[in-house]
Amino acid sequence: MSGFVVIEGIDGCGKSTVAKTVADRLGPRAVLTREPTDSWIGRAVRKGDSEEVSPYLDALLFMADRANHTPEIANHLESGKIVVCDRYYHSTVAYQTAYLRRKSQGDNFDWLLDANIRISIHPDVTFLLIVDPEEALGRIGDRGELSRFEREDFLKEVQGNYLRLAERDPTIVQVDSTRPPREIVEEILQALNERKF
Repeated sequence: MSGFVVIEGIDGCGKSTVAKTVADRLGPRAVLTREPTDSWIGRAVRKGDSEEVSPYLDALLFMADRANHTPEIANHLESGKIVVCDRYYHSTVAYQTAYLRRKSQGDNFDWLLDANIRISIHPDVTFLLIVDPEEALGRIGDRGELSRFEREDFLKEVQGNYLRLAERDPTIVQVDSTRPPREIVEEILQALNERKF
């Protein structure tokens, strides 16, 4: 049986570790993917992280990468795979809403959500890993220089946007990610088992 699972959350919440472990535990029936992708568009997204670009261009680059990625996800689903995705459209809505607001562009939450839904496949379930931004930053402090998004006040706003999404979408499941990764993985695998994945 195919299925589309997304692991989401702010930087430092543990989502990449959890996504990889969940996919590994699901075995050969699962495919792990992530955003930004490794495509040329995904590389352009990463390049934008180190250059000053229009905040709307920034948002549109993430969306272009997703528009290119989504058919790949669809192909995996059609072949009967379970797709585990490390970030999807929720990240663009959460992060770019905060980024655009900080660039004095107002609240673009609804626009970003509408635009992204049009180019995305709706996940069967999204696990939103919740952690205090201060703790999250403590986890990633040894990575070296932080990105423009990795600031405590910014991540608080981003997490608030994720919670706005969760209020609207009953397929988003909030998970306490202050615990060890193995406990989070077990909780997610149990939830997937209950959903007949």
